[in-house]
Amino acid sequence: MGLVRKGWPMESMLRLRLTEDGADAERLDALTGFLRQELLQLDVDDVIALPADELPLGARGLGATTVGGLLVDLGSAAQGLSAVVKAVRAWLKRGRKTHRSVRLELGGDVLELSDASAADQDQLVELFIGRHSLPGQER
Repeated sequence: MGLVRKGWPMESMLRLRLTEDGADAERLDALTGFLRQELLQLDVDDVIALPADELPLGARGLGATTVGGLLVDLGSAAQGLSAVVKAVRAWLKRGRKTHRSVRLELGGDVLELSDASAADQDQLVELFIGRHSLPGQER
């Protein structure tokens, strides 16, 4: 992980990688910007755009899709991760006419959300958040 903000603990840094089938660089940049603005409204410390060379190793594109990335500092808010995942899922739903995908990476764990059923996504999200919640913390 090349880009680390001074003072950002590694365990509070969530990387997001957005893709949309058929999206050119301009469209994906706009989508990434819209999602960033939504995430900044949540109880997180900061959200910054990542340059392409800062995306996780092994990140794969979908066809001609360009990849957009964000780094979210979850801070110490108990609901930070849950709120971010909820916002990402809402963003995915708004793109029903196109295939969108979001890859979330935190502490070496990866969660990829895309066309899975709502029930499957609920189960995956619960497992992912559970692995990154402190004991006694609400999910």
